[in-house]
Order: sequence, then C-alpha cells, then structure tokens
Amino acid sequence: MHITTKALVLRGVDYKESDKILTLLTQEQGKLTASARGCRKKGSAIAAGCQLLAWSEMVLYDYQGRWAVKEASTQRLFRGVRDDIERLSLGCYFAEAAELLAVEGEENPELLALTLNSLHALDKMPDKPLPLVKAAFEWKAMALAGYEPLIDSCGVCGAVTPEEPRFHLREGVLHCAKCRDGVGEGVSMPMSPPALAAVDHIVHGDPKRLFSFHLEGEPLKQLADAAEAYLHTQLERGFSTLDYYKSLQMTERSFL
Repeated sequence: MHITTKALVLRGVDYKESDKILTLLTQEQGKLTASARGCRKKGSAIAAGCQLLAWSEMVLYDYQGRWAVKEASTQRLFRGVRDDIERLSLGCYFAEAAELLAVEGEENPELLALTLNSLHALDKMPDKPLPLVKAAFEWKAMALAGYEPLIDSCGVCGAVTPEEPRFHLREGVLHCAKCRDGVGEGVSMPMSPPALAAVDHIVHGDPKRLFSFHLEGEPLKQLADAAEAYLHTQLERGFSTLDYYKSLQMTERSFL
C-alpha cells in the first residue's frame, strides 16, 4: 500500500546507523509516524525532504505494518527560520506543540495550516515581533484543541465590558477584578482592552489574516504572557524547545 501526501516534519529521531524515525503532520492522514530508511547516508535522495520543519511531498508505503518513506521532495524549507537560531528554536516549539495536540491518524487541516502559517510568519515577516507570532500561535492552537478562551464578557457578573479585566488560566474565562472570588482557585492575569481585541482577532478572525494586527508595549506583553501561561496550565506540561528559546532570549538580554 502506497500513499502520496504533503507533510510537515515535526520531529526526527536518529535510528540505527543511517535511519530516522519521523513524526509527520500530513494533509490527508493527520499525524503519522514513519521511518526514513537511509536518509542520513551521504547523497540520500530523501535526506532534504526529511529534515526537521521541512514541508515535503512524500510517498509513503506500508513496511511490516508501519509507514516508511519511499520518496520525499521538499516544497519549502523556511530558510529564514533555519538561518536564525532564535526563529529556529521558536519554530521547533511550534512543531513540538503541534505534535502534542495532533492525534495519530486523525486529519487536522486547521492545525496543519496554523503551524505552516506560523512558520511562514517567522520566515517572511521580519517586521512582526517574535512574541506576537508566538502568542498568536498559542492562542489559536488552544482554541483549535477545544480550549477556546471565553472573553466576550465577565464570566461571573456578565458585564460586557469587565472592570479591570482579568483572564483566569484554569477556567479560561474573563472576569472583572472585583469578581475574582467567583471563578475559583487558580491564577488570573490582567488583560487590557487592546490585548483582548488581539485575542478576539486571533481566535475568531480570518485564519489567513492571523498575524494582521499590531500590538506593542504592555498590551503585547500581556497577550504573550497570558498565552504561554494558558497553554501550560491547560496542557499541564512544559516544552524543552520553549525552554531553549527562552534561554536564548535571556542570553541576548544579558549582552544588552
């Protein structure tokens, strides 16, 4: 049995002397695991298409009950991401998060599109601050995974314009500062009107215009801090790629 599909390489693990085990996010089959036999050999025809974060057209075949890569031709390598260690680490974080959220064998075109669009933003939108791109990915990924934040009114008193709005990380709802006791235990983070407008654009707007908004200063910090904290709270785990990205930022700040 053979299938031809386009796939994004989310992860690659070295196996034996010259093979790799790949985690792919494909157009038709969702997340798949496939072996890339001989891809680490010099001159391998499939080596380029099996690189981490490569968007490739692949021919996969059933080998002893598992998928194996027969052909792999690159469609896009996101060169601007690969040439910048900070962007590369953030792209790897997107891939790690997508791998966690995707389900083996279940088609998920929205998550695939989000991950590709986010890599495109890192690659071709140098004017977009990295915290903005990261936050947009996180908020949208959580919404697609069933954790859509409820921000249209206070979750306690129903006020359409909450006073001193806060976002509760565990409940995923907005509330007024004075209504804090009504949402239960857990952490709430301040969210200004510009930050809330950005969340609304990210979650409910046209996915093709995901990054078509401007935010800076304290509102951008609120958007980014709440996005990361919300993802960590709901998924109850950390990400090694995110830790590395943040270590690069700390190193960069130490030289300023």
